[in-house]
Amino acid sequence: MFEPLKGKTVIVTGASRGIGKGIALRFAEAGLNTVIVSRNQADADAVAALAGAAAIGVAADVATPEGCAAMVAAAVAAFGGLDILCANAGIFPAAKLGEMTPADFDHVIATNLRSTFLSVSAALPELEKRGGGRIVITSSITGPITGYPGWSHYGASKAGQLGFMRTAAIELAPKRITVNAVMPGNIATEGLDGMGADYIAGMEAAIPLRRLGTVRDIANAALFLASTEAGYITGQTIVVDGGQVLPESPAALEAM
Repeated sequence: MFEPLKGKTVIVTGASRGIGKGIALRFAEAGLNTVIVSRNQADADAVAALAGAAAIGVAADVATPEGCAAMVAAAVAAFGGLDILCANAGIFPAAKLGEMTPADFDHVIATNLRSTFLSVSAALPELEKRGGGRIVITSSITGPITGYPGWSHYGASKAGQLGFMRTAAIELAPKRITVNAVMPGNIATEGLDGMGADYIAGMEAAIPLRRLGTVRDIANAALFLASTEAGYITGQTIVVDGGQVLPESPAALEAM
C-alpha cells in the first residue's frame, strides 16, 4: 500500500480543463489540499467546487513571475505551505512553418516552457521549507519522441521541458526535491469535442491498446511521481500513451 498523501498541499497549473483538471481532481480525491490555477478565476473556482472543501481556485498567468509568485502565496495563505508542484500549463495552437510568426512561437514557449521555469522558481523556497518535495511536469510525446505538422513550437517547448527537468533534478537533489515528467500520448479531453467519430476512430487505430487515454491515466502517473514511494526517482519520464510510440509502421499494428 502507498503511504497516504492526505494533508499535503499541491499546486496544479493549467488546471481548469483537460489533463490539468484531471490531475487536480485526482489529487483532491487522494486528500491533498489542492490549489487550482487558471488564468480565469471563474474557471478555477468551478474546478475547486468539484474538488471539495480542501481546494481553492487561483487566477494567475504562470508565464509571468508575478503570476507564479501569487499562486504560491495563495497556497501558503490557505494551507500553510507547499509540498508538490504540478507544472501542467500548456497550449497547442497549430501553425505550420512559413505561416508561424515570431509572436506565435514566443507565446507557446512562454506558456509551456517559460512557465515551467517560473513555477519551479517560485515554488522552490516553500518546498525547501518543507525539507523536500515533488515537482511533476506535464510534457508530451510530441517533441521529445514524435512530431506533428503545425506543432513545431509546441514540440520545442515540450522537449525543452525535459532538458530543464534533467538539470533541475541534479540541482535540487541535495534539497530532497525530485523533478520528473509525465509524457501523455493522445488523451480524450475537451479539445477533441466536435472532431467526429471517424477522426477519433483513426486516432484509436494508431494505438496498440486501441483506445485514447483518459485524463485519469495521466493523473494517476502524476500522483505516483508525487508519492513517498517515488522518492528515489528523479530526472525521469513516464510515457503514458497506450503504446502509441511503439509501432515502427502501420504494418506493425496490422500484424497484431
